[in-house]
Amino acid sequence: MSVSKSTILKWVILLILAGYSCWMVVWGHQEAARHSCSGIEVEVSGGSHGAMDSVIKRGVLQELEKYPEPIKGVPLNLLNTHKVERYLSSLSNFEGVSCMLTSRGVLHVKVTPLIPVMRVFFRDNSYYINKDGKHIQSSPEFHTDVPVVSGNFTHDFQPRDVLPLLNYIKGDRMLRDLTNMIVAEGPNDLLIVPRVRGHVVNFGDTTRLREKREALALFYRKVMPYKGWEEYDTISVKFRGQVVATRRDKSRVNHGEEDYEEVDLEEGTLPQADVPE
Repeated sequence: MSVSKSTILKWVILLILAGYSCWMVVWGHQEAARHSCSGIEVEVSGGSHGAMDSVIKRGVLQELEKYPEPIKGVPLNLLNTHKVERYLSSLSNFEGVSCMLTSRGVLHVKVTPLIPVMRVFFRDNSYYINKDGKHIQSSPEFHTDVPVVSGNFTHDFQPRDVLPLLNYIKGDRMLRDLTNMIVAEGPNDLLIVPRVRGHVVNFGDTTRLREKREALALFYRKVMPYKGWEEYDTISVKFRGQVVATRRDKSRVNHGEEDYEEVDLEEGTLPQADVPE
C-alpha cells in the first residue's frame, strides 16, 4: 500500500505545528518564570461613568493592596489571575470582574461596576442600590445624581420594593418634574415629596400607578388652583376612585368636622379595574 506524497506532507506539517505548539508552551512558561508582574492597571467597563470611574479605579487598587498574597514582583507563572478575580468578585461593588496578564507583564483588571439608581437613607446609614437592589457603598469622594429615598426599612420591606414607583416616576414627565424625593414610611405608605414645598403625596403601594397618577393630575387641575399649594399637608391617592386631602391648618376645622376633604373623582375619569403596570 503506497502513501501519496501529499498525505506525507500533511503529516509532516502537522508534526511541525504540534512541535511548535509544545515549544511555545515551554517557552512561555520559561518566560513567565523569568519575568515578574510589573504593575496593575484597572479598566472600568463602559467608561462613561464620569467622576465615578476614577473612584472605582482607586477603590480596586486599594482592595488589591489588601489581597492576601503579593502581586507586584511575583513571577508571572505563579500569579493566579483566577484567584484575583474571585477575590474582587466577592466584593459588593462589581457586577463582573476579569483579570489577565498583558505582554508587558502587567495585571490588567477589568471591572463592571454596579450602577446606582437610587440613594437610600436609613437611620444613620446612606448607600446606593442598583437596579437589582444590590447595595453599593456611598463615598464622600463623589456624588451621583440619582433619586433619594428615605425609609423605615425592615427585613420584609427593602429599598428595592420602592423601585417600581421609582421607575414609573422616571418614565412620567409630570411626576419626574414634581418629585424631589420619596419617603417610604412603609410598603403601603410611599410618599412623594414635591419640589414645591407645601405638601406630600401618598401613593400608597406600587400598584395602580397610572390610575393614581391620573387622580393626582385631576386634583392639581381642579382643586389646587382654588385652594393653593399651602392648603393641605398631605394628598393621598392610595384609595381607589377618590383623593383624600388633609388640611394643614387644623384650627380652621369646625367642631365635629373631619380634618380632611374627600374629593370624589368624576365617573369615567379613572378606570374601575386595575390598570396594568
